Amino acid sequence: MALKRRNKVDASFSMSSMTDIVFLLLIFFMVTSTLIAPNALKLLLPESNNQTAAKPITTISITADLKYYVNTDGTPRRVSFSEIEPALQRSIGDNPEAYVSLHTDKSVPVEQVVKVMNIARRNKYKLILATAPER
Repeated sequence: MALKRRNKVDASFSMSSMTDIVFLLLIFFMVTSTLIAPNALKLLLPESNNQTAAKPITTISITADLKYYVNTDGTPRRVSFSEIEPALQRSIGDNPEAYVSLHTDKSVPVEQVVKVMNIARRNKYKLILATAPER
């Protein structure tokens, strides 16, 4: 009597289910990445080859059209010039080692930059002027 054994191992492997999962993940990441809106302001910073390693607590940005933004919690919030000092005082408090980063467009008049520097000096904050690396 000739009986055949049926417990032979099949050596083939189907990749179709794996490719389906990869394509689904690809579509998911493409859709979710378009939903993320960057919270960055586009500024043309002045160039310098000196960089500092200090970590600022907050950031003040001045755009080319003289709009002021204070970045205290990760998102830039537009403020008027008179609201800059109270916003800094709320976010920094009495910290003696408070660093504030100032990001200004190249075309902003120096007078506007000096006004923000005076606010930092009055409150004894250390001010970092953000620059782009020289080419």
